[in-house]
Amino acid sequence: MAELTELQKQLFELQDIKYRDFHSKLMPETAKEKIIGIRTPVLRNFAKVFAGTPELEDFLQQLPHQFYEENNLHMMLITGIKDYPKCMEEVQRFLPYIDNWATCDFPEPKCFRKNKKAVLEEVRKWIASTETYTIRYGIGMLMRLFLDEDFSPEYLEMAAGVQSQEYYVNMMIAWYFATALAKQWDAAVPYIEQHRLSDWVHKKTIQKAVESYRITSEQKEYLKGYR
Repeated sequence: MAELTELQKQLFELQDIKYRDFHSKLMPETAKEKIIGIRTPVLRNFAKVFAGTPELEDFLQQLPHQFYEENNLHMMLITGIKDYPKCMEEVQRFLPYIDNWATCDFPEPKCFRKNKKAVLEEVRKWIASTETYTIRYGIGMLMRLFLDEDFSPEYLEMAAGVQSQEYYVNMMIAWYFATALAKQWDAAVPYIEQHRLSDWVHKKTIQKAVESYRITSEQKEYLKGYR
């Protein structure tokens, strides 16, 4: 292993070995030696301090990163950028380097909510990508930002139209439709009734919906009939 950078040394000072061993089991696609083992609240506190240092810009330019936590730190720092054009530029640059579901699934940057029309155009491009985590990120943004007051039935079509053999893409599609069933039942339920999703996504969507506290008992019983 190459000699650690000063930043990496600081991150290792925050290491929790038991947490690393636990967390690595949740991420079979990531080699254990690439996981330092830092609890999210601890890393978030570190990010708040690091965001105010001169080293910030250099770090954002240094891709790819060596450790999983560096990727998470990078995503945390991006989500804190208030200027939308700058934030989107950094998201676009970082997306090709995301290599795991956990980094991919961080909450959206706050500035995205104030620029939804522009974000939607990027979401369309991300979903049309061939890269697993770029697609997942796009569907995740569609789920977080466009299932409430800005919802349109065409967004369900966008998610349903994704054809993939990738587990982490299909899991996100199922998560999206389970959330859509909770928030936009009338528009989403025909996708289950008409079996418009792949078999795996169909079954996983029903499973996640049945496990959801946001869906009524009556709705859960109805969905079980389409297993």
